[in-house]
Amino acid sequence: MRVHQLFNLEPHNRCIMLTTNKDQLVCQSVIGEITSPLGGINPYRINPDGHSDVYPGVGGITYNVRIGDAACGLFADHVEPGVSISNFTQFQGQPGPNRALNIFSCVGNVAKIVSGEAQGKTGRVTGKHGGIDHVLIDFEPEILEELVIGDKIQIKGFGCGLSLTDFPTVKTMNLDPDLLAVMGMQDIGDGKIEVPVTHIVPAKIMGSGIGHSHSNSGDYDIQLFDRPTVEEYGLSSLRFGDIVAITDADATYGRIYKTGGVVIGVIVHSDCVLAGHGPGAMVAMASKEGLIVPRIDSTANLKNYFAKL
Repeated sequence: MRVHQLFNLEPHNRCIMLTTNKDQLVCQSVIGEITSPLGGINPYRINPDGHSDVYPGVGGITYNVRIGDAACGLFADHVEPGVSISNFTQFQGQPGPNRALNIFSCVGNVAKIVSGEAQGKTGRVTGKHGGIDHVLIDFEPEILEELVIGDKIQIKGFGCGLSLTDFPTVKTMNLDPDLLAVMGMQDIGDGKIEVPVTHIVPAKIMGSGIGHSHSNSGDYDIQLFDRPTVEEYGLSSLRFGDIVAITDADATYGRIYKTGGVVIGVIVHSDCVLAGHGPGAMVAMASKEGLIVPRIDSTANLKNYFAKL
């Protein structure tokens, strides 16, 4: 794999505790309800080779797909792991409550079920899916069995405005501060921060979602239609919850191609058959100057990090 040539695969010898502005952040409730999967009048989806079929997709309660599981090779299109929620409340005719849910929810936030048979039980936010504007939550299997579509889930939204005090030009977003603290990031000197990732993704294959004006909600897709690139970077082994590095990219204030820039993303939804689409990467960090140094670590996945919280 080319990543062996691009990045050091061994931990750096220098490890300095990272400081954040956690004490300045506001923790505020946002709420949503479990959505139903959606079906269209024409159920078929056509891939770039012209083949059509009917696939499970976004929404609902997905019982057998969770963080840590394979995000590629499923008979699915944009399927979301665990539970998908939205806020259908309309405020003055505008979808402001759902926008707030999607902007202020951060990966790692505690999500509490506040209605239905599973009331009082908790899980954690695993990502945000753009376009459909869902927030995704992981629960233990026994809790999933108690949930029904329409149950309400309240999230302690904490992390908006999070920054690394010693890295003012490295943008951090969509992460709970407690999650960031267990992700194994290191100050390696020269103004650079090392971040463990499972995969390197070249910006040339980023698709749907690129060009969005901000990165505080939603995601953008990793196209997997070019077999040589997939094999070179080992992308067929992507898992839900993987932390990945997108090279020659920036997402500080919108998702763009930027030579030398690095974006850190979290895999939030599955592979897709539609042209321009693929596993979704929600932005977690960005450095247009390339001050983020990825280090390959197969354990860099939310499943492992949540176990430390």
